[in-house]
Amino acid sequence: MPSEALSPAIAAPSPSAPAAEPLPERLSAFAGFERIASGPAQAVLAQLRSSSLPPDVLVRVFDDATGTRLDLDLRPQAAATAAAPAAPAQRSVGRPRLGVVAREVTLLPRHWDWLNRQPGGASVALRRLVDEARHVHRERDALRAAREATYRCMTEMAGNLPGFEEATRALFAGDGTQFNLLIDPWPQDLRDYLLQLSATAWNNVSSSS
Repeated sequence: MPSEALSPAIAAPSPSAPAAEPLPERLSAFAGFERIASGPAQAVLAQLRSSSLPPDVLVRVFDDATGTRLDLDLRPQAAATAAAPAAPAQRSVGRPRLGVVAREVTLLPRHWDWLNRQPGGASVALRRLVDEARHVHRERDALRAAREATYRCMTEMAGNLPGFEEATRALFAGDGTQFNLLIDPWPQDLRDYLLQLSATAWNNVSSSS
């Protein structure tokens, strides 16, 4: 279980830093190998920013959905900056109110010819094809995403731990028993988080091969 969070001293971001990306839904924060906060993103950030850790303690924050380590401003004053009203957004191409966003797609002429002959035109046909593929490959995609999320976190946190390479091979081989055996000696909070990230990495392994 996460313990009460403590916040490190973090250097101020560069004035030329790009605009912040939207926060993931849920985060987990580690100080060393101890998970010190976990839960909804805003709650985790508030917890980290409202307390303190010695400046030499490395705090790493992960997206629970992707296992990606995030570069976040954890200084207490960052909360006031984040609460400031955002500048009005420029008009986007597409129909953002309906969730439709324009992106560039490059296809061969025969692909465009086929798409343009479909009912509703190219955009409707592409959306239908993507939805059909998402439905057909849902389990395979979830399995792959879980393995990749687990690997991202392992690379950040466990690269120097014994059995890392063997555990990585077991992860991508779909060998959950061997994976669990290899990470069992690792620090408990890290082990529990990797098991959380990899929960769907072992289902229907034979059908995804």
